Amino acid sequence: MPPRFEFIVGATDGKARAGTITMQRGAIRTPAFMPVGTAATVKAMKPADVRASGADVILGNTYHLMLRPSAERVARLGGLHAFMGWDRPILTDSGGYQVMSLAALTRRDEQGVEFRSHLDGTRHLMSPERSIEIQRLLGSDIVMAFDELVPAMAARDVQAAAMARSMRWAGRSRAAFLGGGDHAGRAAQFGIQQGALDEQLRGESAAALTRIGFDGYAIGGLAVGEGQAAMFGVLDFAAAQLPAAAPRYLMGVGKPDDIVGAVERGVDMVDCVLPTRSGRTGQAFTRAGPINIRNAKFAEDVGPLDPDCACPVCATWHRAYIHHLVRAGEMLGAMLMTEHNLYFYQALMADLRAAITAGRLAAFADGFRARYVGRQGE
Repeated sequence: MPPRFEFIVGATDGKARAGTITMQRGAIRTPAFMPVGTAATVKAMKPADVRASGADVILGNTYHLMLRPSAERVARLGGLHAFMGWDRPILTDSGGYQVMSLAALTRRDEQGVEFRSHLDGTRHLMSPERSIEIQRLLGSDIVMAFDELVPAMAARDVQAAAMARSMRWAGRSRAAFLGGGDHAGRAAQFGIQQGALDEQLRGESAAALTRIGFDGYAIGGLAVGEGQAAMFGVLDFAAAQLPAAAPRYLMGVGKPDDIVGAVERGVDMVDCVLPTRSGRTGQAFTRAGPINIRNAKFAEDVGPLDPDCACPVCATWHRAYIHHLVRAGEMLGAMLMTEHNLYFYQALMADLRAAITAGRLAAFADGFRARYVGRQGE
């Protein structure tokens, strides 16, 4: 039987690593991009097509699934994998970010966060123990610790207090996970580093998480409006503060050039809604920069979305047809755009893994940026 969780680094190039996470439901090639399936679906995609794009793992969300259809119902129906028809690893977000950003908060204290649902106003308490219970009911393969997120530009004392509370919640999350019986014997758990842009706070957080001991470690609290330069500044020290033998997961990132820079700084896993959300709103990612397929200049363009792309969309349909679908509001337009974007992201990750393995990451990254970044906003 495959191991519960094993991370092996096969190659390094500077701070970047190419490796493999092996779990009972399959291997995850790193650096890895995880498509987001917030409500038990990667929007506009069937699971088999998500897998065909190259995805080894997807992300589900504790907060949204707790509210609808409920974790208990998903458990009665056989767990999240059976419910959505995805048989490979699933990482579940703890729900902390959504609780802080979407819900109408009524109380936040040491116990957890009491909030009103953004769907129907019902009251709930999300605590570390409840977050882990929900993820266990869902059958998550990689369970995230529950943490407290505050704005990246909040005062330092606010950030310090939130980081310290997050570390106490991390300890409770770990205890709840280890008390989960059979689920703990086949799943893994990641802790989340906090501390905003402050190197000392990040270091204290990393030390606390390491003392608790997790299978992997996430870098949280970034990609929340601080800008790419500030994010990269944090990654220059934050990734190295975490245990080298475990995977490092940068949460909620991001744009293709963000991902390249993060991988250069030692990040092994990323996730973002951008390729699917952009696909539904008319933005296609290409190696020459993103394009807005709604633009009139594409109305009679018979070229593929990206001439360098080998995805089924680019092999079959041209820009003019997809322009028509998107402008007409046809469902197929969102489906084709999303499929192409997911293929683009997975091809980028494959290129990064190959470049690291060949010891040519710097040349690849410089070439990618020279072509991609200069065309933003086309």
